[in-house]
Amino acid sequence: MKSIVALVLSISFSIPLSAQNFTNLDRSPLDISYARPERVADPDIRIIYSRPQLKGREVKDLLPKGKIWRTGANETTEITFYKTVLIEGKRIEAGTYSLYTIPANRNWTIVLNRKLNTWGAYAYDEAQDIGRFSAEVLPTDNPVEVFSISFERTESGYTLFFAWGDTLVALPIQA
Repeated sequence: MKSIVALVLSISFSIPLSAQNFTNLDRSPLDISYARPERVADPDIRIIYSRPQLKGREVKDLLPKGKIWRTGANETTEITFYKTVLIEGKRIEAGTYSLYTIPANRNWTIVLNRKLNTWGAYAYDEAQDIGRFSAEVLPTDNPVEVFSISFERTESGYTLFFAWGDTLVALPIQA
C-alpha cells in the first residue's frame, strides 16, 4: 500500500514540473544598471533595460539610424533619477522617464520622455519629451556581444555608457 501511495504522489508531483518548460522567456533578458557614489551607497540613477544580442548580426543592420529606438529590446528602457541632475546644463528633476535614443554615426541623440510602461518605441510621443541630448560615439577596441549600459563615476557626476558591437556611446551627467 505504501508503494502505491508513493507512486501516486511521485506521478502527481512530476506532471506539473515537466509541464513547465519555460519556452516563452525573453531572448533579451532584463537588466539593471546603477550609478552610485560608492558600492554600498544608495543609487543616484538607475536604468532598467533589456539586452539584445548580436548573434552574428551587425549593429549597423539592427539600429535604425536617424530613427527613434527603445534603447534595448522589449519594453522601453526606463531611467530613474533619485535626485535632480544636469545634462548639458539642463536641469532634470528626480523621477522616472523613458529613455530613447536616435543612433547616428558620430553622435546619438538621447531622449528623455514622460510616457512610461510602453513596449518598444511604438507608443513614443515626442510631445512628452522633457529633453534631447547629444552623446558622443567613441572608438572601442573591445566589441560587446550583448547590448550593455553602465555608469562610470567622474568628478562632477557620472558618464553613462551604451555599448553594443563596436559602438560605444558616452553621455556626461552632473549629479
